[in-house]
Amino acid sequence: MRVFLASIFAQLLLNPYVFWRGWHAIPPKKVWRIPYILFFAVELLIFFTGFFFYKELPDRVMIAILYLCGTWYITLLYLVLSLLGIELIRLSNRIKPWYPCWITSHWKQTKLTVFFAVIIGVSCLMHHAYNVVAHPVVTHVNIDLPKGEGNKHDSLTVVMISDAHIGEIIGKELVQHYVELSNAQHPDMVVLVGDLLDYDLRVAEREHIEDDLLQLKAPLGVYAVNGNHEYRANRFSKRKWIQKISTLLIDSTVLIDNSFYLVGRDDYINRARKSLRALVREVDKSKPVILLDHQPWTFFEAAMNDVDLGLYGHTHYGQIWPYPLAMKLVYECAYGSYKKGNTQFYVSSGIGIAGPPYRVGTVSELVVLHIRFI
Repeated sequence: MRVFLASIFAQLLLNPYVFWRGWHAIPPKKVWRIPYILFFAVELLIFFTGFFFYKELPDRVMIAILYLCGTWYITLLYLVLSLLGIELIRLSNRIKPWYPCWITSHWKQTKLTVFFAVIIGVSCLMHHAYNVVAHPVVTHVNIDLPKGEGNKHDSLTVVMISDAHIGEIIGKELVQHYVELSNAQHPDMVVLVGDLLDYDLRVAEREHIEDDLLQLKAPLGVYAVNGNHEYRANRFSKRKWIQKISTLLIDSTVLIDNSFYLVGRDDYINRARKSLRALVREVDKSKPVILLDHQPWTFFEAAMNDVDLGLYGHTHYGQIWPYPLAMKLVYECAYGSYKKGNTQFYVSSGIGIAGPPYRVGTVSELVVLHIRFI
């Protein structure tokens, strides 16, 4: 399973390092060391049970395994970062001794104190990271589009939802919360900018999550585009499911209320998708043009084809620090508002998550676009 393949390096590389450092910090007594060994042994057993038997195990068991192993994966990352920080402190003391005498004279107690301080600190961080996902923020973005003459609307409120990743981790309860958040904004239109579904469709079908998404209220409609995850398992079934709750735009353009165009591109993963130039060829450029395109690779193309506003997701802004630093190197804009030429863009960090339900240094967000046509 992909989620296990993504985290296997942590099991094989990070686990031994954390185990080794903790082993030297705890007292050399059976009452400490036997539970310590059992903890790592049980975690590895659970991980490899999921790795080898995910097809045979019931969904409830697999979801529990995903939660446990995903939580430990993120915990390992921050334990290692904490330990590397401690290594630097120890190295500085070796270069030029500066430890106070009360530390050197109580070295065993100091190591045990640091051991528990790191555990407590990382545990608090994980609790906060979970709450960030469980309680998405509402991000308000003001946008002026200079094509208001003759427009039926002088303003437009659009709720933008990307990267919900409905599946084993993001289930019915959270989706109901997303719908409540959206409806509370009283939007004119809702746009779902890709990766609505995660790897598999069966959880969404079993829990009838389409019934919850059908409660989204927007007078001008609910529109969606494919993300890369819609091209994973159950591709055609996913398409039919999304069409139950929205108008799915796959390389197509629609004129909304004779006021503005909504252009929906198929995901970048489909290299046979139409060019943006072909999609907007027949568009009346005197009206505002809003582009939905999951992966933020097409800023130059959008600007060259006179798109007024481009909406993207996909990046999660890295989801877990320090990955946001890498996202800034990979993408022209990994998160937030951006402008290229006369075209404005917004890249969302997403409302859901990929993998374990934690965010550090990023937010789960529902975006409310307050658009004025001037």
